[in-house]
Amino acid sequence: MKLVMIDYGVGNVQSIKFAFQRLGVEAVLSNEKETIRAADKIIFPGVGEASSAMKKLRESGLGEMTPNLKQPVLGICLGMQLMCNSSEEGKTQGLGIFDTDVVKFNSSVKVPQIGWNKIENLSSNLFNNLQSDYIYLVHSYYAPIAKETIATSTYGLEYSAALKKDNFYGVQFHPEKSGKCGNQILQNFLEL
Repeated sequence: MKLVMIDYGVGNVQSIKFAFQRLGVEAVLSNEKETIRAADKIIFPGVGEASSAMKKLRESGLGEMTPNLKQPVLGICLGMQLMCNSSEEGKTQGLGIFDTDVVKFNSSVKVPQIGWNKIENLSSNLFNNLQSDYIYLVHSYYAPIAKETIATSTYGLEYSAALKKDNFYGVQFHPEKSGKCGNQILQNFLEL
């Protein structure tokens, strides 16, 4: 299996790479369009601030290509948020894959949300062999519940912990840092 992580200059790619190594798969980091298009599965990572990450993605030429990929794509954390229509963070236009807008948590909760939280309402083969479980999150912005929501979490309010549309999957949390549950999600992604 050829697994490629999109390299656009942002993302915690080492921990993702190590997580897949534990599952027996070598993930290749690439910004080459031909390499990405030839992959069996693609990881779209992201850590940091939305507007600067989106700027790097567009400058790399990968922003135009990403929504047209045909194989399974998994957006992680900011990667998932960039797959939405827009983000309040830096008033950023997203890739428009998921039909929802990312917004900031209101002042009734401490931001960023850091730590373990429960995911519930799992409704995708991405969550095969899992019930409600705990995952690791670090984020100040979230995607509201939308028609593409396939898992939820609650932090002051219920929000989308994961989204899916066609061959695109997005998780707000870090599966690579979420123990056995995260490993199962990554294994399920490999088996899609």
